[in-house]
Amino acid sequence: MALARFLLVLVLGATLLFSSAEAAGVGVSYGRVADNLPDPGSVVQLLQHNGITMVRIYDTNPQVLTSLANTGIKVMVMVPNENLADAARNPSYALEWVRTNVAAFLPATKIHGISVGNEVFKWRSDLNLQLVPAMTNVHDALVKLGLTDAVKVTTPVAFDALKDPTFPPSAGRFKDEIAQSVMKPMLQFLQKTSSYLTMNIYPFLAYANQQPGTISLDYALGNPNTGVSEVDAGPTYTSLLDAQLDATYYAMEGLGFPDVSLYVTESGWPSRGVIHRGGRRLLDTGDDGSEAASVANAQAYNDNLIKRVLSGKTGTPHRPDADMDVYIFALFNEDNKGSPDDVEAYFGLFDHNMKKVYEFSFQGAPAASWCVANAAVGDARLQAALDYACGNGADCDAIQPGETCFQPNTKVAHASYAFNSYYQNKGRAAGTCDFNGAASVVYQAPTDTCWSWCVANASVGDAWLQSALEYACGHGADCSAIQPGAACFEPNTKVAHASYAFNSYYQYNGRANGTCDFNGAGSVVYQPQKIGNCVLPPPNA
Repeated sequence: MALARFLLVLVLGATLLFSSAEAAGVGVSYGRVADNLPDPGSVVQLLQHNGITMVRIYDTNPQVLTSLANTGIKVMVMVPNENLADAARNPSYALEWVRTNVAAFLPATKIHGISVGNEVFKWRSDLNLQLVPAMTNVHDALVKLGLTDAVKVTTPVAFDALKDPTFPPSAGRFKDEIAQSVMKPMLQFLQKTSSYLTMNIYPFLAYANQQPGTISLDYALGNPNTGVSEVDAGPTYTSLLDAQLDATYYAMEGLGFPDVSLYVTESGWPSRGVIHRGGRRLLDTGDDGSEAASVANAQAYNDNLIKRVLSGKTGTPHRPDADMDVYIFALFNEDNKGSPDDVEAYFGLFDHNMKKVYEFSFQGAPAASWCVANAAVGDARLQAALDYACGNGADCDAIQPGETCFQPNTKVAHASYAFNSYYQNKGRAAGTCDFNGAASVVYQAPTDTCWSWCVANASVGDAWLQSALEYACGHGADCSAIQPGAACFEPNTKVAHASYAFNSYYQYNGRANGTCDFNGAGSVVYQPQKIGNCVLPPPNA
């Protein structure tokens, strides 16, 4: 028995050595507030098929944990809110809970985190003062079982634990009723145990709760935008999520804890529905008159966030080097959450039948990135930075009068082209898209600065290209020109035909974000493309 326990600790120690070296990861929150979801075994196969390597569950369901065994998928389990008081009062209860619900499944099931409660301040404020004692008892139980290095203890906190206003982010502070009494001892605990604070952050809710015209949709989604600046020459934020993260970092610093890590245990965007809860005016439509909760918006937000984390770009203006795990909420649409038309039921990446609600990818292919100008700095600073870029490696021929990318003839468009050329030519190295605050990196191709084309990436191989080519031709691309004997059949290669089909699909869809990806098989370029004797059609051709 003693030998078996020693081997268990040894295996878990080896697991920790690997996990401590891992970069930031992106996973999913797997809720089950529904009566029509697939069985856990099928769900695990779905996770594996889609390359999802982290999952958070809201209990310790034995069937779920057993199904996740020997998959390598990292799992965060939860002490439900209703068990929190017992865990706080009774160390023996916490020990038995950990032994039964965590230790019994290790090491086959890769449990790496325990969330003690979920949004306790929001839903069970009567338990506020019992939260840190419960976390402490659960941690002490892990110590007794020799598991404290492999499994960390935290608690997910809703973003509304911060007091208004949260912009500028430097004003971020926790609410008075929890700051000293709960958050300070919690952060002390997290620091002492080398754990991390977890937050549930939804830019969608901030966008929906805004006074009309305050927050732009692109800013909330993380799409390219002009950004919002801090006062007194502070940083410019082009992502509402970044602003909310930095507000949390500042709130932690305000209590004296600048070094505790911050992870996101829930973030997502609904694909449909209406908001029924909340006392303030809630937007059903966006700033352009479209529905705020829509498939297009959900796809844009989650795709931006997933790609960002996979690319390792988890830093913020205030914490540029921060690592951060993120869990997308949620894996499934859950039909028992709220009324039938409530947005709460429609945060899922998948419907109950395991079909994607929209396209996304968790695959770890290197994410493309671009450098764009920040219009807020003004034309004079843009011109100085543009001159520097063009004189130090950027190819600026295309933005000269009469050339392909001269239009639109604005300072910000020309600067974006020059900055991106410099950034790409420097291998997208850190620091090559700054220009003293005149530029920032984005992870979706800009669509409003220059004509652009979509071309195939030969390195993915012919089989991948063929699959993507067939998708494009079947979903709007005009592929008649690459049929035998037609104008663009030659050169008769997979990459040439795929480039034609991808570009046709991309132009057909208005060069919208995400329409030149094909799971890594396509990429956007900004110079006219000629393949053999065939010129790829430009926009509006």
